[in-house]
Amino acid sequence: MRWIRKWSMALGLGAALISGAAMAQQQQFVNVLTGGQSGVYYPLGVAISQIYGKSIPNVRATAQVTKASAENLNLLQAGRGELAFALADSVSNAWNGVEEAGFKQKLSKLRGLSATYNNYIQIVASADSGIKSLADLKGKRVSVGAAKSGTELNARALLKAAGLSYSDLGKVEYLPFGESVELMKNRQLDATLQSAGLGVASIRDLSTSVKIVIVPITADVIAKVGDAAYQPATIPANTYTGQTTDVATCAIPNFLITHSGVSDDLAYQMAKQLYANLDTLHAAHNAAKAIKLESAIKGMPVPLHPGAERFYKEAGLIK
Repeated sequence: MRWIRKWSMALGLGAALISGAAMAQQQQFVNVLTGGQSGVYYPLGVAISQIYGKSIPNVRATAQVTKASAENLNLLQAGRGELAFALADSVSNAWNGVEEAGFKQKLSKLRGLSATYNNYIQIVASADSGIKSLADLKGKRVSVGAAKSGTELNARALLKAAGLSYSDLGKVEYLPFGESVELMKNRQLDATLQSAGLGVASIRDLSTSVKIVIVPITADVIAKVGDAAYQPATIPANTYTGQTTDVATCAIPNFLITHSGVSDDLAYQMAKQLYANLDTLHAAHNAAKAIKLESAIKGMPVPLHPGAERFYKEAGLIK
């Protein structure tokens, strides 16, 4: 009888260990890499993490505040996140290992999940700064976004195309959106360049506190950037308080990027649940209304993740 009890106990312990191991294998983590809290990436990232936590079995999802595009892509390569927002030019630079853009080597593990919405490069000056054009930025105090962020890379490219460099500015600050706005409110900055969705909270906040001017970015300057990701666009009148006319600017697509270490099944579910829950994203931020299934793989700068590719084949996007 004693050996039977021992055998039963061993069986029970073995079953418990197998069950525990299975549960551990089933539990998956999805860390969504976003940007600063006053941008668009963050509220959308929070919404996506909530969607995944509710709709994908055995997934624990979180949203992480970061310095956005460049940092996000480096974190993905290191396996410290499963999904990230990033600008098209940053993704392309990461895939090609452009060191001056913040990528010391080719980030070969990056894989595409979906296109999202366009970022609009919004150069906002205080009305009393006298800034009305890109040329007027010379000698002024300007925040160009967090160092090596997608926004800052946009700033370098556009200033160069306009015949300017950081050395032409009176002072350069490398600050996230919210901090830039606070300095402008306190008259410590003349202008801020923010690459974000239309109606971004930081600029909405600024426009209700001080009188602003949105500096136009003309098509000829955009053409001189020499990157197909940079496209002429318009900030519609009344996007911000006091902005009574349309303003010409530049738009750059945003993408959701994952990495090759994410399982095919998880990537499939991440793509599928993203499009099954667009209403939740729309509620999180107006910019998400531009996310459409028919545009999901348009212009993707890196190879699609096989799991995402399976979903798009089911959806009829890929034959």
